[in-house]
Amino acid sequence: MSINVARSSMPSFEDYCDEIRPLWESRWLTNQGLKHQALEEALKSFLDAPYLTLFVNGHQALEGILRAMDLEGEVITTPFTYASTTHAITRIGLTPVFCDIRPDNLTLDPTLIESLITDKTCAILPVHVYGNLCDVEAISEIAGRYQLKVIYDAAHVFGVRKGGEGVASYGDASMLSFHATKVFHTIEGGAVIYHDPALADRLNAEKCFGLDDFEYTGGNSKMNEFQAAMGLCNLRIILDEIDKRATVAERYMQNLKGVEGLTCWAPEQDLTPNYAYFPVLFETERFGRSRDEVSDLLAQEDIYARKYFYPLTSAFPCYVGKIDPGHTPVAEKTAAEVLCLPMYADLDIYDVDRICDLIIHARRS
Repeated sequence: MSINVARSSMPSFEDYCDEIRPLWESRWLTNQGLKHQALEEALKSFLDAPYLTLFVNGHQALEGILRAMDLEGEVITTPFTYASTTHAITRIGLTPVFCDIRPDNLTLDPTLIESLITDKTCAILPVHVYGNLCDVEAISEIAGRYQLKVIYDAAHVFGVRKGGEGVASYGDASMLSFHATKVFHTIEGGAVIYHDPALADRLNAEKCFGLDDFEYTGGNSKMNEFQAAMGLCNLRIILDEIDKRATVAERYMQNLKGVEGLTCWAPEQDLTPNYAYFPVLFETERFGRSRDEVSDLLAQEDIYARKYFYPLTSAFPCYVGKIDPGHTPVAEKTAAEVLCLPMYADLDIYDVDRICDLIIHARRS
């Protein structure tokens, strides 16, 4: 049997059937019904969110909050991210300005932000990567001095806590993704967490054609009741799922820590992690094989790791010659070396050991 990089967590079939059974009675399948309302309240409580609005997916949530803030001009962001982050910026007419990342945890480097600020800068859009948290204090301080909005792409940090508090409430807003392969999912789905209550009506307008008065040109990006029901079921088991992921991550660390030419990360000390991913960097000269060679060797054994994130979004063909790719040598090096190993709650420890053995034996001294 092949081993993919991710596998969706699922509640019991019976639990989901029980959750959706009332939908056959009510016939209320979308438009912010009872399941949608219940999930919003449950997530607000679980995530320590002051305000939360659900969307059909994380990308639409990110576009929604960028539109709702009526931003214009340039947004300082990272090219070491999934396509959605950069596309959301450009699709609504903003210009991404790419900043390099920190080599220690691969998030936006705050020491480089100020040099990129111009009179056109309207916001900073950092990305929490693999469950690693951005330097939120430094970013907040810079944004405050220059009166810039901070919107976090928090797709990788569902359930992560810093000092006991949920991390999705940092900045002016945070986008969460509930895609099927995430730690927590609603099949497809997403949300925005924010502090300004005035944004609630605007976000609802953005996802529902501008609502009744059509003051705004909103689209259609509502989460339906079946998605919300899956979220309610998965929220009941989320802590158990994270515990299972922790067991997998700890076994990877036990096997791979100290292997020359290979870098992997233990959770930061002040964070309660979610073990969303298990990224490894392969330094070709020291390890003896490139990341691509290791990926190919694993694939020959039906083990499918992922070059995530590769390539940098600044190198996408759709942006070449249109947007300045910036100077991001750390991000470029990381994108060439990173490989996310299979990580999901039900991954067998035997398979983790087998993956690690293949990697270690692939190393050339």
